[in-house]
Amino acid sequence: MTSAEVVDCRSLPPGSLVEVETKSRHYHIECLGGNEIRISGHPQICPNPVPARLNGSLDEEGILESGLIGRGMRMMFFVGNQRPVTTSEILLVEVDEPHDSGWAG
Repeated sequence: MTSAEVVDCRSLPPGSLVEVETKSRHYHIECLGGNEIRISGHPQICPNPVPARLNGSLDEEGILESGLIGRGMRMMFFVGNQRPVTTSEILLVEVDEPHDSGWAG
């Protein structure tokens, strides 16, 4: 895994894994393409991986940065038709992109 200041999930290949540590939780995110993700880490909303949509992150001024997850920001995502979930401040972001083995079978 590689530590990052800011990650644009929309630019990551499907299958990329993002670990997000906030002040109160640790989220595991699988990027599925675009803003579509699979997320776990919240005991009530997503204790097990569930499909969700990443809205982005709120910066210090409360401005939404679409598709981004960054240190010092607060991530925002939607699970189903529920209201958006906004996390506490992000302390650490790590990314693990899938490795292409070069084998086409």
